[in-house]
Amino acid sequence: MTVLTTSLRPCLWFHDNAEEAMRYYVGLFPGSRIEGIERYPDASLDRHFEGMAGKVLSGRFTLDGMPFTCLDGGPAFTFTESISITVACADQAEIDRYWAALSAVPESEQCGWCKDRFGLSWQILPAHLDELMTGPAAIQALMGMGKIVISEFPAADGEPRGQ
Repeated sequence: MTVLTTSLRPCLWFHDNAEEAMRYYVGLFPGSRIEGIERYPDASLDRHFEGMAGKVLSGRFTLDGMPFTCLDGGPAFTFTESISITVACADQAEIDRYWAALSAVPESEQCGWCKDRFGLSWQILPAHLDELMTGPAAIQALMGMGKIVISEFPAADGEPRGQ
């Protein structure tokens, strides 16, 4: 596992299931771990803590070497498709595995994008997608896919790729 050295750390705002999401993601991606969880203190300390006692004030976790922070912030903000996490997959088996684990909203599936049960958007892509994009026929094939199926991309000569 390569450990990234960076000061950047995306923060994910969950309504009230940050710990469940962290545990799910850490169980899914190799080389992942929960680094720490701080919980909201007693509500009497601040009006913003009302109803949040015991929930995640700050959670830190790493997915396959990438650091993240998360929190339970209530319903004020939700995830949108404008932000997604890309998973570069080695082969179709890896695409299938991540897709099965992360895709929970069928109407959100297109071109390798899916949305998980927590509302977070993911791009489950072949690591060599640039090599598959050989022209208009490949773009058309991609636009017709939910989950990416590598064998459905035409080869550079326009013929089907096959299995």
